[in-house]
Amino acid sequence: MPTLDHRDPVFVLDLGADENRFSPDWLNTVHGLLDTVEKHDGPAALVTAGQGKFYSNGLDLEWLAANAEKTQEYVRDVHELFARVLTLPVPTVAAVNGHAFGAGAMLAMAHDFRVMRTDRGFFCFPEADINIPFTPGMAALIQSKLTPAAAIASMTTAQRFGGPDAERLGLVDAVASEDELVSVASDRVRALAGKDKGTLGAIKSTMFGSVVTALRATQS
Repeated sequence: MPTLDHRDPVFVLDLGADENRFSPDWLNTVHGLLDTVEKHDGPAALVTAGQGKFYSNGLDLEWLAANAEKTQEYVRDVHELFARVLTLPVPTVAAVNGHAFGAGAMLAMAHDFRVMRTDRGFFCFPEADINIPFTPGMAALIQSKLTPAAAIASMTTAQRFGGPDAERLGLVDAVASEDELVSVASDRVRALAGKDKGTLGAIKSTMFGSVVTALRATQS
């Protein structure tokens, strides 16, 4: 399960050591750790990273298959995580240590910045190949962070992008070796950790207001 490490002023949220799929327990744990970051009295920034082969494989399809009657509630909860990370009142960066697929890639997109391991792992939106269309909120999230050309190239093709190709397309901001990944990601936000949380949260909420509205439209 996810854990949180404080490397003042940077919090490193470890998403886990397996596929880090969004089970209900996983989602609840992540929200609790984000509460800790938000409530911290002092400068703060957030890095998220997995361990080993996966950053996150996204939706917990096995849980969904066993709980089909809860699909709408589950999608609402996933959307809420995206909306929360997108507007989190501290600087955020995803350290993409391995595969980031589907909703896992969308979680990375919800961060302010993304740094990806240069030699291993794929960044991929596989929806076009697995016949699961993007929800309006998911599409709005991805398109808010990418150029139109990059959105077409990633959202309609289901292509898998390694670190260097993901950087060239603009899916991620930088690449780094496995040993330096979290350090490089932390360096990107450390100097920003002193920004006023109220101001930064308000700026993000305004910047991404239409995206948040789309993500939360299913929650009524």
